[in-house]
Amino acid sequence: MHIIHEQSGDSFGAQAYTFELEEPDTAHILHPQQVVAYRGDPRGRSDRLLEISRMMRKRKLIRADFKGRCSFTAVLPAGFGLQTLDLAGGSDMLYDFRQLFFYTDGIEMKSRILKLKNMLITQDAIKMKFSGEGQIGIMTQGTVFQAELHEKEPLYVNAGSILAYPENARLDLAVYGNHLASQHMPFHWKMTGRGHVLLQAGGTRSQELKEHMEDDGLVKRILREAIPFGNILIK
Repeated sequence: MHIIHEQSGDSFGAQAYTFELEEPDTAHILHPQQVVAYRGDPRGRSDRLLEISRMMRKRKLIRADFKGRCSFTAVLPAGFGLQTLDLAGGSDMLYDFRQLFFYTDGIEMKSRILKLKNMLITQDAIKMKFSGEGQIGIMTQGTVFQAELHEKEPLYVNAGSILAYPENARLDLAVYGNHLASQHMPFHWKMTGRGHVLLQAGGTRSQELKEHMEDDGLVKRILREAIPFGNILIK
């Protein structure tokens, strides 16, 4: 299977990815509503209900299976990209199921339930562990990079920036810094263990920064209200 990133001059707009499959290939798409174009035998696509765990039984998830010689194009909203990872054999990394866009034949998924305390804080209940040989595609926001874990020296990571982490890692909800710093920061994962954490440069904090930079500020808003025709004169 070959994936082409249909790049244009606008790197901040919606992104398009074309999947080209040969006869033995099969791609399982977890967000089939993002597929906007298909070329091939109409019987090459088969949708089915997917049940990840008992906790998600009431939520109907649809998986689209594309098989055989065909091609299709999927789009992601502005700010999102697709990171393809090659897996071979066992992997102890845990991923957020919501960020999984596709996986190929040969990949097996197993769900891992988080502790109740962590569920309540992060609004995240299930992580996925992959095994086997093949490819998976993860939806990301911004550049993807790694941070090493250590057994004794903790790494504090904003929960919204994590793409994947080792199953053996120890996670505790925490904040760091002095009283003022810890008072104004969201909960972080205090992480120790072996291996590395997969992080994304975007996420919830980037959106908050963007909103802050686009905010007019208190002074401009007061002037618009106080000065006649302020809404016209002050942009």
